[in-house]
Amino acid sequence: MKKLLSGFFVFALLTIGIHLSAGAQQIYVKIRPAPPVVVRTVAPGPHHVWVAEEWRPSGNTYVYAGGYWAEPPHPGWVWVPGHWKHHERGEYWVTGHWRKH
Repeated sequence: MKKLLSGFFVFALLTIGIHLSAGAQQIYVKIRPAPPVVVRTVAPGPHHVWVAEEWRPSGNTYVYAGGYWAEPPHPGWVWVPGHWKHHERGEYWVTGHWRKH
């Protein structure tokens, strides 16, 4: 049991370290990439909401990741779309997320 807990804590620390180091490496662009034209399909159900398009880091730039329909993770939650934010070094993408309404 002691060995199992020790392994869990090592895994947790590594996971946190990787997450923190990934967050510290921000990508800045001088010119925002142009989004493609998006055709939004019909919602598959009455509780589905459109999870807006995202930009994902790839190397030293961003690549487009299309939007999709999803049900909120909990009743009453809303999707907050991602957006570009200005920084003295350029623009960077702030990822969208679910938020309790």
